[in-house]
Amino acid sequence: MPMHFLTLMDFDKTTLRALLRRAMELKAMQHAGKDHAYFPRRIMGMIFDKSSTRTRVSFETAMAQFGGHAIFLSPRDTQLGRGEPIEDSARVLSRMVDIIMIRTYDHANIERFAEYSRVPVINALTDKYHPCQLLADIQTYIEHRGEIAGRTVAWIGDGNNMCHSYIEAARQFDFHLHIATPAGYEPDADIVKAAGSHVSLLRDPREAVRGSDLVVTDVWASMGQEDEQEKRIKSFRNYQVTSELMAQANPDALFMHCLPAHRGEEVSAEVIDASGSVVWEEAENRLHSQKALIEYLLPHK
Repeated sequence: MPMHFLTLMDFDKTTLRALLRRAMELKAMQHAGKDHAYFPRRIMGMIFDKSSTRTRVSFETAMAQFGGHAIFLSPRDTQLGRGEPIEDSARVLSRMVDIIMIRTYDHANIERFAEYSRVPVINALTDKYHPCQLLADIQTYIEHRGEIAGRTVAWIGDGNNMCHSYIEAARQFDFHLHIATPAGYEPDADIVKAAGSHVSLLRDPREAVRGSDLVVTDVWASMGQEDEQEKRIKSFRNYQVTSELMAQANPDALFMHCLPAHRGEEVSAEVIDASGSVVWEEAENRLHSQKALIEYLLPHK
């Protein structure tokens, strides 16, 4: 059976830490111009139900730098978009490519696809989880501040897929997560319960940020929630990450956002463009951490 990466809980703590060490090695190699075309003629199938900039470019670039190739498939390009059963598509595609990444809505669909796939499947985002982004985020924190274990991270905003993956990251990398959300926008209760003492649910963003080492937010309305935009702006108006809010964090606290960001909504322009913001390195590290993931799932022949 192939190994899949659908959530951070699919790997043990030792493996995740090894992946990030390897990501930093691959980053150094790429920056130094050292060839690492380890996977010539290997093919990645990329299934996109949701649009993307960073996800598509990072995975395509990763395969190109590895000497392989990536095939982009939108709903217009596949029978999945015309109602072919997920298990049938999985059986066929996994006989033609070496690894598959999927960016979709319902997490149950990627689980079903993986169940019938003969090759590794990577979750490149579902409505429930975004584990690849967390690999990049933790790598970025380690590069700037060292070990994240024992630190405090503040999540401000919606209890969405990113929040769920941060909860799992708190378990896997042993940090404490303060989550501040408006009423009605809390993360999944079962995911929170499984994290135990790693997570604290709060209502006041100032309380959540106080004494934190990393502050993270995301857009207030994710893809598929555009019709809720006005309602969410009202609900989240007191949850913008501003300089005043960041002042409650530790003096050397970092700011992260998975992007794209809406300056003036979930984060002020002053914060995202400040020296403590590492969003650009965070975005770049999607490439390097995903290369380490691909390398792990797709051993050299």
